[in-house]
Amino acid sequence: MRRLIVLLMVLCLSTPTIVKSQKHTFSVGDNAFLLDGKPFQIISGEMHFARIPRECWKERLHMAKAMGLNTVATYVFWNFHETEKGFYNFKDNADVAEFCRLAQEEGLWVIIRPSPYACAEWEFGGYPYWLLKEKNLKVRSQDSRFMEMSRNYFNALAKEIVPLQITHGGPIIMVQIENEYGSYDSDKVYLGKYKDIYRQSGIDVELYTCDGPSQMPAGYLPGVLPAVNGLDNVKEVKQLIDKYNNGHGPYFIAEWYPAWFDSWGLEHHVVPYKDFIAIYDSVLSAGLSINIYMAHGGSTRWFWNGANMSKREPYMPQTSSYDYDAPIDEAGNPTPKFFAMREVISKHLPNGVTLPIVPEKKKSISIRDVTLNQFSSIWQNLPSPKVSDKPLCFEDLNQGYGFVLYRTKLKPSSKGLLKIKQLRDYAVVFIDGKQITTLDRRLKQDSLEVETGNKESILDIFVENNGRINYGYYLNDNLHGITQSVTLNDAEILNWQMFSFPMADISNMKYISDNSVSGPLFRKGYFLLNKTADTYLDMSHWGKGHVWINGKSIGKYWNIGPQQTLYVPAQWLKEGENEIVIFEQLKPEQQVVNFIEAPILDRLQK
Repeated sequence: MRRLIVLLMVLCLSTPTIVKSQKHTFSVGDNAFLLDGKPFQIISGEMHFARIPRECWKERLHMAKAMGLNTVATYVFWNFHETEKGFYNFKDNADVAEFCRLAQEEGLWVIIRPSPYACAEWEFGGYPYWLLKEKNLKVRSQDSRFMEMSRNYFNALAKEIVPLQITHGGPIIMVQIENEYGSYDSDKVYLGKYKDIYRQSGIDVELYTCDGPSQMPAGYLPGVLPAVNGLDNVKEVKQLIDKYNNGHGPYFIAEWYPAWFDSWGLEHHVVPYKDFIAIYDSVLSAGLSINIYMAHGGSTRWFWNGANMSKREPYMPQTSSYDYDAPIDEAGNPTPKFFAMREVISKHLPNGVTLPIVPEKKKSISIRDVTLNQFSSIWQNLPSPKVSDKPLCFEDLNQGYGFVLYRTKLKPSSKGLLKIKQLRDYAVVFIDGKQITTLDRRLKQDSLEVETGNKESILDIFVENNGRINYGYYLNDNLHGITQSVTLNDAEILNWQMFSFPMADISNMKYISDNSVSGPLFRKGYFLLNKTADTYLDMSHWGKGHVWINGKSIGKYWNIGPQQTLYVPAQWLKEGENEIVIFEQLKPEQQVVNFIEAPILDRLQK
């Protein structure tokens, strides 16, 4: 008996904690959502677990609850979970199930927005890059290959989220079909196929679509709740949803924008709460349900940022900071916008419900003059090349992200216009190891004048994926690298070597202490801490590149702004020695960095 008791104790200690809660019901009534059969107003805010360090999920969800939200909505990005075809990851920062469980512990309901298309200023709108390797495949279409890959992904995702639906005792109350499809096409059969995929996978909670007002005729699916994005006039919201939902509600504003995102080289977006707070009050007073996009934005780390581009607008990659001027800032602190919205929400709480105390703003630290005295040039770390007559794009190299070095030889006394046709997206050009210029897709730069000496020269073109387009007309035109050809005076240059730098693992770089190295390089250094706290790495004196601290990507930087700092969460630092690695493309002479106590998100530089 004693051995049995000991065994039971061991099992209890080793079994993961499972949230036990009362069984609830959630449904769509004629004019309201119904929770346990009673009218329920969804007061929701968007936050994406992929953009928040896992170590911070609980405190961010608690802050959402303290703001007054009763629900959080989150995208699930396909490419974040299936980085290579057939290999799924739902661990660590990709553990969507744990995020939902933590939300339930905080007393929050969850709305899942599972893509396969998300937009969200995320690389390729959430699609995995390897879809582009399929010849002539069209995303967001009935292409049988695309639908089969979508089905496989969603079946894998369903294993994570089906047990966490409200119908199974979990917090998930609704799941979105596709995303703003009416901005792209009007194929009801395509949307219906996703509805079938969801239901067949075990999703049995309420489904909905969301579109902008002008997109709804094309984007709604008969028999599924239509929701509207970007409209906040109560009368107009009701009229619009009535039109597509048989004359009744519920009325759900699925994306409401009290702020906006930033792009490199453009002004930082700020929307004062005084501009919209009365509207927010009117929506809640009318009993409409609403989801704030974003309640907390977080950070888009590594190479996960997307880009916008249209027939009228140039290519515009988005910044690493996804602060979004949201009520909960990038570091998870409450802002004046937070308190204004909390005050409005508190007026509309059910009887007997009170809001949690708002956690205090976290302390931050500065760290002065950290010297990075170890160096590792790309020239010292060239991998085995792939060889081709013509340059190969990233996808043909089985590479999704990072950089590719394209190398060829120029004949003696070459002179004229060198043109890179369809460069995606940013290149540093070298001749015989000397940097000649940079080419930037944002500025429609793709050519330069060259002149070589009387001997054969080496031409190197170091190309970065600055983010695949995530929205609109060019979604299916997303190959990266050198995607067509390179010519000199209109004559095509052949015989290329391609060296891949996907940046998935930088642990094997060879470092030296000789500061004479040049070109794009890694710099490594160390700093000591006797306490940890949030901080912001000031990169305003550097050029363009990427930073890792203690092996974790903290994002891209680019001195054109508006973002000049990178947020470093306290949880990714440690007492004692900390390692920092910077990959710098443009200013190899830089050696010193500083950490400061507040972000700089609004400074443009030439």
